[in-house]
Amino acid sequence: MIVSMKDIVKRYQSHTALDHLNLSVNQGESIGLLGPNGAGKTTAIRVLTGLTGADSGEVMLFDSPMKENAADIKKRLGVVPQDLALYETLSARDNLEFFGKLYGIKGAELKTRVDETLEILGLTDVAKKAPKKFSGGMKRRLNIGCAVIHKPELLILDEPTVGIDPQSRNHILDFVVDINKKGTTVLYTSHYMEEIEKVCSRVCIMDSGNVIADGSVEEITRSVIFEEVIYLEVKEPSPSLPENIKKIQGVKSCDVDGRNLTIISKSDSQNLARILEVATPFIILGVSANRPTLEDAFLSLTGKKLRDGDA
Repeated sequence: MIVSMKDIVKRYQSHTALDHLNLSVNQGESIGLLGPNGAGKTTAIRVLTGLTGADSGEVMLFDSPMKENAADIKKRLGVVPQDLALYETLSARDNLEFFGKLYGIKGAELKTRVDETLEILGLTDVAKKAPKKFSGGMKRRLNIGCAVIHKPELLILDEPTVGIDPQSRNHILDFVVDINKKGTTVLYTSHYMEEIEKVCSRVCIMDSGNVIADGSVEEITRSVIFEEVIYLEVKEPSPSLPENIKKIQGVKSCDVDGRNLTIISKSDSQNLARILEVATPFIILGVSANRPTLEDAFLSLTGKKLRDGDA
């Protein structure tokens, strides 16, 4: 286990940002941390990385208490914050060299690491240019480069794709997937469900300062969403068709509106093939399935109410 946060409490005056938070991360995992505004995601990262102290609870990284071994532990971390951590007037290469030197990398090894990082993040052609002239996507990629120049064992990314173009977003996501495959453990926060589904093998959903769901995308959706909907359009359906569909195991209802049938089944019943078999004697004009998504599960767990949580 690389990360262990046990019963973490963090308060800001009357506001409880973390309420006995428990979170663990195993070596090699890629975990997505989801939550509405004010759920405590950024506070959890600040406590985890030692930027903010907890009021109570225990933080362990690499089997060591953060309070006792902060300096040694931080050398093994890479952190990509929401706000850019760059020197706007230094060139991209100089930024990477600066952060590399902070981690004790020198000489030929530093040059090699910088060249590799520029190449991987698609910034070789602008290595001599300053970030103040970069697009938002280029700045985000350089920001990640500064966090991985020392090849960290644990990479923490706090909404790394906010406000950037689709090409840069795809580049960043591909980079995160690749670095995880090569052995780096990843903790990734985002409001974009599709990013979490692409990058992460495990998802933790936070709300009100604690983890309220933990598992794979499939496990979370199955545990929360109990229905899937199939829409079937049939030319001249007979009264027997909906009755026969209702006899299929797992089907909860079958409503008919003209030639359109709406069939509700239990989640994960995988009834589409059986329904099509029953409807084979008829001319099928169209079929679609609405299966539960991570976003459906997220809204079910946290509610749909808009929140503008405390900064």
